[in-house]
Amino acid sequence: MKGKLRILCYGDSNTWGYISGSDHLRYNENERWTKLLQKQIGGGIEIIEEGLNSRTLFSDDNRPGKEGRNGWTYLKPCLDTHDKIDAIILMLGTNELKNTFNNSAKDIIEMLDKYVDFVKNYKSQIDKSTPQIIISGLPLISESAVYCKKGDKYKGASKKSKELNILCKNHFKNKILYIDNSDLQTGIDGVHMTKEAHKVLADKICKVIKEELKKN
Repeated sequence: MKGKLRILCYGDSNTWGYISGSDHLRYNENERWTKLLQKQIGGGIEIIEEGLNSRTLFSDDNRPGKEGRNGWTYLKPCLDTHDKIDAIILMLGTNELKNTFNNSAKDIIEMLDKYVDFVKNYKSQIDKSTPQIIISGLPLISESAVYCKKGDKYKGASKKSKELNILCKNHFKNKILYIDNSDLQTGIDGVHMTKEAHKVLADKICKVIKEELKKN
């Protein structure tokens, strides 16, 4: 590895660090996975946080105050902003499971494929290099939790999230780096990870970086 490795963490509220069951409170720098990863991996690698609450893969959130949540439209500007990026950790798809968007697990796989294809063809403005992509899988949604039940926001999402995890493991096997996170625990709202899960996720990603990315 030459020089400092720069890794972009592109995700939604679970990357932002939303505290389960809270009113938009955030895990601090000693709790959320992006900051824990930075501490573990050391100063030779820069971890860039790009988590946004309610961010989707492709769907537009039409609720007032939720403008700009479409992750696809911001992907290139984000990569250009932080250029040069050596790797992007993509952790998106949970919000696409909301009932209002009516997506199947297969629909979300197709969306992820478009992200993979885009990143593989993206060239740095600085040296024309291409970032590596790691897909960080999603925690399973607990539809029985109060937050999920509210307005049937995540109706059917428990089953879909399980199906999505299975499809991802098979679909991305031997293609790109994929991290299975079906074991990560969500808190009382059934969507956002617990503090302990943030630690587990940081450990997983740190291991992948040390074993895989540093080879290049």
